Amino acid sequence: MAEADLQIRGTASAAPAAQGDVLLVADKLTRRFGGLAANQDVCLSLERGMLHALLGPNGAGKSTCINMLSGDLPPSEGRILLRGQDVTRLSAAQRSKIGIGRSYQRTNIFPGFTVLENCRLAAQSRNPRPWKIFTDALGLTDTLERARAAIVEAGLAGREQRIAGTMSHGEQRQLEIAMVLATDAEVLLLDEPLAGMGSEESAQMVELLKRLKQNRAILLVEHDMDAVFAVADTITVMVNGVVLESGPPEQIRNSADVQTAYLGDGHV
Repeated sequence: MAEADLQIRGTASAAPAAQGDVLLVADKLTRRFGGLAANQDVCLSLERGMLHALLGPNGAGKSTCINMLSGDLPPSEGRILLRGQDVTRLSAAQRSKIGIGRSYQRTNIFPGFTVLENCRLAAQSRNPRPWKIFTDALGLTDTLERARAAIVEAGLAGREQRIAGTMSHGEQRQLEIAMVLATDAEVLLLDEPLAGMGSEESAQMVELLKRLKQNRAILLVEHDMDAVFAVADTITVMVNGVVLESGPPEQIRNSADVQTAYLGDGHV
């Protein structure tokens, strides 16, 4: 697709915006695999300065939802709006260039490269012609500045020359987030960033997420209930591909439907 086609397309019938600076909206997203609806009429709204957590048991449809939002999976029906503009048909790479960043369940880094090299490559990917940057001194300087800023914001200052594969699991997850930040993403789609972490690393990640959400919108898919209730502003619970309930943490904590379907009395 040509660069001109990366212009996100407006729509006169965009889903109504919630209060606040809404960056990303999922408008009745449905995804079918044959006769099975993995997601059915899912609606979400992500606001700047807010962290929206997506919860549900295995098979609830969380991965399908985040895959549609990131562009890794096209919806069967429904729309995805970024700043009120329809981006439903854009690929994951195209969405990355206009402000949607994604991390994955499995750490997705270059283990043989340094922290700075990983972040520089991520920053480079945002450029219209990423490989021309090697012959463009100004572009290279800008890319390095964005990479270094992302490293600092992700809490990895001083570790720029560490080889990624030698870092702890928690540090590698921080690096993956730094790589997303290096693309100048305004919307962060984070898929289980706390998975496999110990209590100390989890606490550090929670504090990082609190800082990151101040100027961005974050969707967090996570199984660590303590972390979710510590950092989320809004929680949406999915069961069998549909939204069971959505609201502030205390509403979800006290919901009998959520307790029955997912959390259980011991989790709330």
